[in-house]
Amino acid sequence: MRKINIRLLGAAAALTAALAGAPSAWAATSAPHSSSSTREHSEVIRLVARQTQSAFVDLGRKGVSLGDERVIAEDLYQGDRKIGDHSVVCTYVHLAPDALQCVGAFALPQGQIAGQALLHLPAPPAVDIPVTGGSGAYRTAGGYVHTVPAGDTERHLTFHITR
Repeated sequence: MRKINIRLLGAAAALTAALAGAPSAWAATSAPHSSSSTREHSEVIRLVARQTQSAFVDLGRKGVSLGDERVIAEDLYQGDRKIGDHSVVCTYVHLAPDALQCVGAFALPQGQIAGQALLHLPAPPAVDIPVTGGSGAYRTAGGYVHTVPAGDTERHLTFHITR
């Protein structure tokens, strides 16, 4: 049986945290820029994600096998104020070397944001996660989130959101 590595869980948590965003009211900086065909709006948002729950779902052979899942939930903070939450499900899609396909969604006052990524393990110390869309104020969201671990259950997030 394979031992579940806390770094692996941390990497999956980093990915989940990365799949979060925040309303423009919380943006640290915001600057429009032009593209050739449309006017695009960019935001840089800094938040902290704190893990609240996690589980390993063993669906196949005992221990890590293809199709097994990691499920993680985190709360999002700006300073001491909770501003949102999100969750992610990561599915093992390759073993030796391990790779997880992670899909996340989270709710914020102005809408939801979705993202996904393929995470190769061992994960690097920082991960950039693509934003794949959203709803409400984020219905046209794109960009990426840069995640950096700050312990086993906390991540520093820098969102680079375009709309």
